[in-house]
Amino acid sequence: MAGKHRALFFGRFQPFHNGHLGVVQWTLQHYDEIVIMVGMASESHTFHNPFTAGERIWMIREALREAGVPLDRVITSCLPTMEVHVGCALYVVKMVPPVEAIVTRNPVLAQVFRDAGLRVEEPPSYDRSKYRGEHIRRLIAEGNPEWRRLVPPAVARIIEEIRGDLRIRAISRRD
Repeated sequence: MAGKHRALFFGRFQPFHNGHLGVVQWTLQHYDEIVIMVGMASESHTFHNPFTAGERIWMIREALREAGVPLDRVITSCLPTMEVHVGCALYVVKMVPPVEAIVTRNPVLAQVFRDAGLRVEEPPSYDRSKYRGEHIRRLIAEGNPEWRRLVPPAVARIIEEIRGDLRIRAISRRD
């Protein structure tokens, strides 16, 4: 390890997919610990945010365990739905143990956290045309089984166990 202590990975994780898993693994090659903050925790059962915060934490934890990520190096946290601005970034960093950096490829989040004085680490890119929550949710809504290849097996099992696939289909018909 590079001797850096802790980094923050902030996202909605709707659902946690293989791109997210790659970012976690990359971060743990560079930092001792990662704080995974589940954003928009107060919103669920919409097409944009179909899963509850608890369901997403469960998916993340089981996907990491299945991938052999040592869970003693992972801290999870939630953040209610809020606007993204410098005040929000300062609030976010007070909601978690001290972090040295935020890991993100999102240019808006990166700038907001830079403005708040936090170092921004940009992980390697992954194929956003496939590994994007909206794309995966759309495949689920269409009944296309390809979505299962885009998420860790544990996530697919949990989505099916909680009938999340049926939830997304029902929500997409309603919306």
